[in-house]
Amino acid sequence: MKYLLLGGAGVFALHTAKYLLEQEDTELVICIGRNTVKNPAFNLDIGKNDKRYIFKPCHIVYEQDFLFEYFDNYKPDFVINFAALAYATSWDKSFRYYDTNITAVAKICEFLSKKNYLKKFLQIGTSELYGPVTSPVDEKYPINPTSPYSVSKLAADMHLETMFNVRNFPMNIIRPSNGYGSGQLLYRIVPKSAYLILKGEKFPLEGGGKVKKSFMHCRDIARAIYLILHKGKLGEIYNAGVDQPISMREIVEKVAKYLDKNFEDVVTIIEGRVGEDSQYWLSSEKLFKDTGWRPEISIDDGIKETVDWVKKNMKNFENESLNFQLRA
Repeated sequence: MKYLLLGGAGVFALHTAKYLLEQEDTELVICIGRNTVKNPAFNLDIGKNDKRYIFKPCHIVYEQDFLFEYFDNYKPDFVINFAALAYATSWDKSFRYYDTNITAVAKICEFLSKKNYLKKFLQIGTSELYGPVTSPVDEKYPINPTSPYSVSKLAADMHLETMFNVRNFPMNIIRPSNGYGSGQLLYRIVPKSAYLILKGEKFPLEGGGKVKKSFMHCRDIARAIYLILHKGKLGEIYNAGVDQPISMREIVEKVAKYLDKNFEDVVTIIEGRVGEDSQYWLSSEKLFKDTGWRPEISIDDGIKETVDWVKKNMKNFENESLNFQLRA
């Protein structure tokens, strides 16, 4: 099987590429990303000395001619779209989210709909479509997007559903909960808190860390993706999450504890982000019923793995940004 991953330099894609390369039936994994991963700490040695792994720098918005050439040259069985501008509070230059998250997706799927080599297109959606919830929600729960980011992702999902219903475009959508793991950029809560604590600096905890999210390790997301590709029913949307959400405060507490620090000594409380939902919580029963998937990596084991990666690469992070950057 040949897999092509859009957004191939991101942490979800890297862990998925690693998982795919571990499978015996994988013939080729082609990762397409805006840029090569310049800092070796973030590429996780994916595909090192493995001729089945190929990385091609290409922007899915501005370089689609090259992208479409790659599609036809490699003729992938499966295309997985990780590519997205993704930040919950996306009101600054919100139009950029639509360029990447819906317009580019529509053009790509229109191109692929005319190709007979494609077995399935898998769109990486988001749990943020459901808005804040108080109990685990399934795929039929009313949609309640609260940011340009989640609206743009909803538009892509609706476009793909329509393509399946009207034109039989072979697709699935996965809506994973919040991912984390080694290789994640430093503005994310687990690596950022570990990095600052190890430097002897305080972590700025927004709103006291009251927001709850369903944190799931990237490898569990990779497994869910693989199972949906091979066992998921065409046209279906699947939630993928853990059983219980956890507060941002609890996440930092676990990081601090693993580093033998007192929580109160390593954080400073700052104002929360405007427009951030209070809690995300998904039911994954449909995914379990159709594919047998359950998350396997506990939050404690996952945090340990991520913190150990940060500790190992402290010197490599000296010039890395700790804040989200909206790139071209």
